[in-house]
Amino acid sequence: MRIIRFSLSGKRAGYAVLEDTKLKELKGNPFGKIVFSGNVFDISEARLLPPSVPSKIIAIGLNYKAHAGEMAEDLPKLPLIFFKNASGIIGPEDNIIKPGQSERVDYEGELAVIIRKKTRNIKPEDAFDYILGYSCFNDVTARDLQKIDGQWSRAKGFDTFAVCGPWIETELDPQVQLLETYLNGKLKQRTSTADMIFSIPRIVSFISEVMTLLPGDIIATGTPSGIGPIKLGDRVEIRISGIGSLVNHLALK
Repeated sequence: MRIIRFSLSGKRAGYAVLEDTKLKELKGNPFGKIVFSGNVFDISEARLLPPSVPSKIIAIGLNYKAHAGEMAEDLPKLPLIFFKNASGIIGPEDNIIKPGQSERVDYEGELAVIIRKKTRNIKPEDAFDYILGYSCFNDVTARDLQKIDGQWSRAKGFDTFAVCGPWIETELDPQVQLLETYLNGKLKQRTSTADMIFSIPRIVSFISEVMTLLPGDIIATGTPSGIGPIKLGDRVEIRISGIGSLVNHLALK
């Protein structure tokens, strides 16, 4: 099932299930029982929004061996967690805004996990019971500021630097999917999510031992090797098999 968060004419917003090209609107949100309102729209009428409104976005650093190598970092012994700015989330076709403070903005294609229900101190074997589904994510990073600061809050926290979409796919094995990033149509990143150092259940369990996860929270599970800079006007596309693609451009405003 593909769950979409959408707006109509910039006024009405809600959730729907996508069937072919039709959006079957939900009553309320998808984090409990799925109940349809009876309203049906064509997807061409709608603007796709970020697939949830998270209270927080937790990201995992250095979760692929090759990426740790290109960053000249040792492999982590435990999941390395950091935060993205939840108010900076954008969706499909929204512009990533280049901050004036940075001279190098990078793409980082990732698989996103969307939490279904309140999650605290769970075991890895129970993790899938707390996951609604999966989406594409671009962990946009001001790479020059990351090097200057020595920690990642500013470099990864700018508005529009948390890109997620196009929808939530609920029927997916997250550990066997092909993840690709294209820059202006050229392949830049390509790997299987099977190459993660820490699995999805391990990540969700580990985070839940640190903090309470709430419905709609997003976990960005790390990027493979092949990260690189985006220039003004560039088109970035994150593709994940079984989900779809997330397309955005870099702009000044």
